[in-house]
Amino acid sequence: KQWYQRRVAITAGGKGKVGANEKLMLASMFHSLFAISSKISPIEGSSGIQQLITDEFSLDCFQTITGVKFFVIVDHKQTACEPLLHRIYELYTDFVLKNPFYLIDMPIRCDLFDQNLKRVIEQVERASAYSSATLA
Repeated sequence: KQWYQRRVAITAGGKGKVGANEKLMLASMFHSLFAISSKISPIEGSSGIQQLITDEFSLDCFQTITGVKFFVIVDHKQTACEPLLHRIYELYTDFVLKNPFYLIDMPIRCDLFDQNLKRVIEQVERASAYSSATLA
């Protein structure tokens, strides 16, 4: 499977950027856990892990019908990542899959996707900062 690894202007809670090796390790580990959880789930037809919560962060996952997984890592206080994941999937279908030069299972190299993904994430960050400021 392919892992989208373009750098978007996000840092892990101000603790610095995650490197390419860490991204690959996290993606590989999550993919394995996802597959195992799908197999051992007591619920027949389980789609695997959808959310992994720690003290520091939350990892939310959305798997498409074709098996492509989108996941985001956010502060554990952040809620409602499902709309963000669906929006990222919409961008993927609009700008990547409709690109005649894109080959399935190849790295994504699409400037329009990058630009729109960055815009969506900036909107989420602004909305999160706004709601945090109003709650404080």
